[in-house]
Amino acid sequence: MIISGVASFPATARLVRDESLSPQLRRVRLGNCLHHFAPFGFKATWNYLSVTHRVPVRVEVDPASLVRALDDLETTRALVLPGAAAFAARRRALKRQGHRFPAGLHPWNSRGFCGLAYCPDPQKYPADPLPVVVSRVLASYAAGVDPAGRCFVCGGEDRRPRRACRHCGVLPGGPGGRV
Repeated sequence: MIISGVASFPATARLVRDESLSPQLRRVRLGNCLHHFAPFGFKATWNYLSVTHRVPVRVEVDPASLVRALDDLETTRALVLPGAAAFAARRRALKRQGHRFPAGLHPWNSRGFCGLAYCPDPQKYPADPLPVVVSRVLASYAAGVDPAGRCFVCGGEDRRPRRACRHCGVLPGGPGGRV
């Protein structure tokens, strides 16, 4: 079964786990999952998953690596979903009250969650596990921490405004560095 067009993250994840599909197609579907959830940005998240879960270039050598990578991605995504659902519920309530435009953006600009812990250099991303990194960022947003001088992820204090952290590579606020 091949889904054409844009499928949801869960539908695409099922295809990554589908052993009746070729390992190459399953690898493509893992990449498709990153269109829905890529906390470091697409390239950096892909590199992180490939290195951390030892996804080989010839994926038929170790197709289980795709499932390991997907498990990590799903675990991390599960941390974000409650906040995204709460934001959506608040937006619906505000719209019913006539407020058509949000007062403020979702902290990580919910489009694909690509700004959550964005790394502009795909080769430089945090060394900590993905769920730990995302938990730190979410906790920092929830606590109202100002990222101007301290990195959300590694705690580095020499962070330069609108630049990625020298230590872990994260740029708060996503590709535009809006924070």
